[in-house]
Amino acid sequence: MIKALLTVTCLLAAVHITTPDLTAQKVSKQSASQQLPDPDGKSAKMRKKVKVFILLGQSNMLGAGKIGPETKEGTLEHAVKTENLYPFLVDDEGSWTERKDVRNVRVMVGRGGGMRVFNNEWMTIKGRIIGPEYGIGHHLGNLLDEPVMILKSCIGNRSLGWDLLPPGSEQFESDGKVYAGYKDSPDKWEKGTEPKPIGWYAGKQYDDDTANAKKVLDELKTYYPGAKGYEIAGFFWWQGAKDCGNAAHSARYEQNLVRLIEQLRKDFQAPKAKFVCATLGHVTKSTGGNEGAVLKAQMAVDGKNGKYKQFKGNVATVYANPFCHGGSANGHYGGNAKTYMDVGLAMGEAMVELLKQGK
Repeated sequence: MIKALLTVTCLLAAVHITTPDLTAQKVSKQSASQQLPDPDGKSAKMRKKVKVFILLGQSNMLGAGKIGPETKEGTLEHAVKTENLYPFLVDDEGSWTERKDVRNVRVMVGRGGGMRVFNNEWMTIKGRIIGPEYGIGHHLGNLLDEPVMILKSCIGNRSLGWDLLPPGSEQFESDGKVYAGYKDSPDKWEKGTEPKPIGWYAGKQYDDDTANAKKVLDELKTYYPGAKGYEIAGFFWWQGAKDCGNAAHSARYEQNLVRLIEQLRKDFQAPKAKFVCATLGHVTKSTGGNEGAVLKAQMAVDGKNGKYKQFKGNVATVYANPFCHGGSANGHYGGNAKTYMDVGLAMGEAMVELLKQGK
């Protein structure tokens, strides 16, 4: 159940921005200073199923926002303690808050295969870097009475057109080359020749990331103590940088993204799960080339656009440029923690709106 009153609408206007980028930047700065309620330290109602939100993508979803030191502009400590942003992240003593109603889990394929666990704790700031999960998790924890799990399963340097290609994707031709369909290898070969497989196949990372997420869910009580079952409530997707380096993949991005949304819902048996996508932070609506093609593809799946009627009320795209504090996706936005916090808050707000519509 959605909590009786959610007072914060700090990022709503920025989810579907149609104004020029300069105005959007002003909205971003105002939004970042808004306050979410401080966590109350209470546990969720454990008689209810855990609401699971799965985070997928590549390195920026993984996270590269620097936590410290406080003296360096762009770090989270500087943003919180010097700029007085994100006050819900610290308590009255200046220590990082801990949410007892949101579980933060991050897994990744290990170098030797198998699953490696990086995070399995109540949501709090720890380690050296952050991703968008903190903005997402605080929004959802405030909204929902049910226990919440933020389950991140991803790795860097992966493309939707190759590594993350979803099942059912077919081969296609471009500039005299055949590009791989799901489970084909290699990624491309000359038309009229036989492909020579390599030690990887199209969709291998999709298979690994979804398998790891399912493994966590199969062992739910290890990752959410006291859980009474779960429901896949939503997916978050922040990706696209690697596809921008390949003209064929960027041109195919929209088709692949539509299939990804539908396949994830099928694979996790969650046909009603919401889906939130964020664009690359440094790319604007006037950007051309491969980057512009990927941005247009990501904006096209937004349910409010009407292009895909099946996505109305259940898919949203966050135009992330207003929340970018410099740098580029490939450069991990210079490690600026405010970019990761603000994009996460915008994605969380977008998911909140989708969940409200579903009630």
